Amino acid sequence: MSDNEIIELFIKKSENAIYEAERKYKSYCYSIAYGILNNHEDAEECLNDTWLAAWKTIAREPPNNLAVYLGRITRNGAINTYKKRNCQKRGNGAFEVLLDELSSCTLNIDYWDEYVESKCIQKILNEFLSKLNQESRSIFIQRYWYAKSIKDISDDFQMSESKVKMQLFRSRKKLRKMLVKEKILYER
Repeated sequence: MSDNEIIELFIKKSENAIYEAERKYKSYCYSIAYGILNNHEDAEECLNDTWLAAWKTIAREPPNNLAVYLGRITRNGAINTYKKRNCQKRGNGAFEVLLDELSSCTLNIDYWDEYVESKCIQKILNEFLSKLNQESRSIFIQRYWYAKSIKDISDDFQMSESKVKMQLFRSRKKLRKMLVKEKILYER
C-alpha cells in the first residue's frame, strides 16, 4: 500500500491505517527507538506511542513524507523515554555517549531541543548536511539520527572504526564552525 493510501486511511479514521503503517514501517521505527533506548520493551512501547500519535495527528495535518513523519514521532518519543529512564538512573548510557559527542555543537540540551524544533536550525542543519559528501552525510545521520553504534556503522560502510570516528569528528567540527558562523554558538 502506498503512503498516500495509508494517509487517506488515517484521515478517514480507518482502523486499517495503524495496521498498514505498522506493517510498512515497524522495522524502520523500531530501529530508531531501539538505537536510542537499547531496550526491547521500551522500544516496543515507543512504537505503540508512535501509532497512537499518528492516529491523533495525521488527520489534522497530513504529512508530506509518511516515513519521515513516523520516524520523527518515534525518535522524539524515544528521546523522551530515554530522558525519563535516565532520570530514574535505569539508563545504560548509550544515548548519553551521542549527546557527549555532540556537546561541542550544542548549548544547554534543554535549550537545544527547543532550538532544533525551529525552522532556522532545520535550515542550517539541512545546509550543513548538503555540504557533506554522501558517505560523511550517511555516517553522520546513521550515528546521530538513528543512534547506531560506531561498530555497526563501520560494518555497514566496510571501514575501520577509527575511520568512522575520524569522519564523525570532522563532521562535528564542520557543524560547529557553521553554527558559530550563523551565531547559534559562540567561539570558545
